Amino acid sequence: MALSQSDHPLLSGISLKPPELVRGLSDLDYERLAEALDRLANGFPRTSSNVEIRLLKKIFSPEEASIACQLGDSMEPSETISERLGLPAGQADSLLTKMVEKGMLWDSEEDGKHLFRLAPFIVGIYEASDVDHELAHLVEEYLANGGAAGIMRPQPAIHRVVPANKATKSEWILPYDDVKALLVGSRSFNLRDCVCRVQQKHMGSECGFPLRTCLSFSAAENPSGKDSLSKEEALAFLDEAEELGLVHTVSNVMKGVGYVCNCCGCCCGLLRGITDWGIENSVAYANYYADIKAQECVGCGTCRERCQVHAISEDNDVSVVDREKCIGCGLCVTGCPNGAAMLVRKTGNEIVPPPVDFKTWEHQRLLNRGLIR
Repeated sequence: MALSQSDHPLLSGISLKPPELVRGLSDLDYERLAEALDRLANGFPRTSSNVEIRLLKKIFSPEEASIACQLGDSMEPSETISERLGLPAGQADSLLTKMVEKGMLWDSEEDGKHLFRLAPFIVGIYEASDVDHELAHLVEEYLANGGAAGIMRPQPAIHRVVPANKATKSEWILPYDDVKALLVGSRSFNLRDCVCRVQQKHMGSECGFPLRTCLSFSAAENPSGKDSLSKEEALAFLDEAEELGLVHTVSNVMKGVGYVCNCCGCCCGLLRGITDWGIENSVAYANYYADIKAQECVGCGTCRERCQVHAISEDNDVSVVDREKCIGCGLCVTGCPNGAAMLVRKTGNEIVPPPVDFKTWEHQRLLNRGLIR
């Protein structure tokens, strides 16, 4: 049942209820928000510790939670939402827009109307949050106590691996796996801190990789800011990320990719699904696998050091790839000093193309989670 403005005194700025009732309504809104987030395709599973409620309280104010809990995965006009909230249209649009700026909601324009929907927790709300010591520990507790499995185990995976550009051959790379081609048609580029590495830094774990590795891009000509890059700088950064030994991951779709994460297995939440929580399919593997020619391997160990998911081991002084664990990132290829490592493209049924777009991805995932038929 939709709650009116009188049920939400914090929205109107006038306290009409006793403080204990306000707190009760507030707690109820956070519970409803957790359920609303879990109804999205990305998921936000409940845990026995209820840490997710403390997590949401850290990010959302009571009034923001009271609004967000009444939205879902469908884009709706602000007028429709304002009626549900019991607020004047202008006031509702202003509140919703501010929540978009904080990453809590997504918006779009259609036929002159301003549309809004609830953003998923991952990827979405969390990445837009200002991670401090408290939030970092709440996220870690949530992921370790069932959040990671509930978000990362359902298929299709949220992210997929794309191979290092220098590890592939232009004549056989699949179009949606060409990481540099993703950037060619874009006009605006930004490089920001990796939220996963920031979170792990607050946990007291620093891996040594740079913080500023999250590359986003858009076909729109956006105003320049402190995080802006030129196209040339963005392309050069991809080369730098490969040299450093970071795994390229993107949205698990063919069309509509807007960012490239450059991930390490010790900090990245999705790769930690493999390395820390035993979720083998927490990220979609690239349609390639590494192979190391034993007769050319000198046993230097560079490939083993660069592999972010521990898929390479030593056997009789040479490196050996475990195909079941190999995610096809190509970092062993780009780091091998004598060309013993190579990427091989999978064939036949081994090749799994990503969903065409985000709408298709959401539909497939909701089906697989049993939320729709």
